[in-house]
Amino acid sequence: MKISRGLPTVRPAPCPVLTIGNFDGQHLGHRALVQAVVDCARQINGYPMVLSFAPHPVEVLRPGSVHKFLSDDHEKIAFFERLGVGELVILPFTKELAGLRPDEFVRQVLHDGLGIRKLFVGENFVFGKERSGGVKDLIALGTQADFSVEPMAPVIVGQKVVSSTRIRQCLTVGDVGQGAQCLGRPYMLEGIVISGEKRGKQFGWPTANLRLPGHRVLPADGVYATLTVLKGECLDSIAYIGTRPTFSEEERLLEVHMFDKTLQLYGEDISVHFIERVRGDMVFANSQDLVSQMDQDGRRAREILRNYSGGPRIPAVVQGESV
Repeated sequence: MKISRGLPTVRPAPCPVLTIGNFDGQHLGHRALVQAVVDCARQINGYPMVLSFAPHPVEVLRPGSVHKFLSDDHEKIAFFERLGVGELVILPFTKELAGLRPDEFVRQVLHDGLGIRKLFVGENFVFGKERSGGVKDLIALGTQADFSVEPMAPVIVGQKVVSSTRIRQCLTVGDVGQGAQCLGRPYMLEGIVISGEKRGKQFGWPTANLRLPGHRVLPADGVYATLTVLKGECLDSIAYIGTRPTFSEEERLLEVHMFDKTLQLYGEDISVHFIERVRGDMVFANSQDLVSQMDQDGRRAREILRNYSGGPRIPAVVQGESV
């Protein structure tokens, strides 16, 4: 897959078929849009393309606001590549770009810049200055610019529309199961294993500790049944997110225990995939009560993982994303 930063200086192959968006999280709605582009391009001998933006528009339009992401750039690139996108165009998002009227955006970017012939968007797609353009405007402007527009209905899961906002809400209350249904896969965090207090090892529960990425949406504090991928191997595991209030610590960490494995993991890159929440965070009167609860949590997590039927148990990883 070709990656262009800014509008290409050379026009893409004949008959570009495009979709537009930020695609944070690469959820089922995103998958449907991109798959439609790839399928259409294949049918009409076209060229499948995606137009995205960096930085995220929120960072430009609301400077100083904190925006958390559902995925990293390499996951997004792997997602497009896996589905068969021919070219990803990443357009710098500036105040000048945000200030283009809908007709200016269509003319300068879609017609003059990319020369598209067909465009797939969600039926609630908005664009242009102050989000003033909708799908009806896009269809009319597309007719003038010699491309057609295919609005797509949203994907519904559990009688609700799948969206990045919905997934964020699920994760922040700990409902990683519903988040996975919308994503089409378990939510994942990855990082390098760092040295910890080694308290878990003393209690018979050695853990791999990860610093939590400040730019990512994080599941609510608590204990989760997880699958951990290390060097392509998928391991049953249990994870804790929180500040370990029993020991009056402050830094929020992700601590992961691999079942039935003794591993030296310092410095290793691992990815943790959240299957189901076992419980919320708790404060214990003493370490004995904590260990007793950990034993219960472990039994519950093993049961969850034994019964997990959400598809392949992450047999391989491409650039950090399960396939």
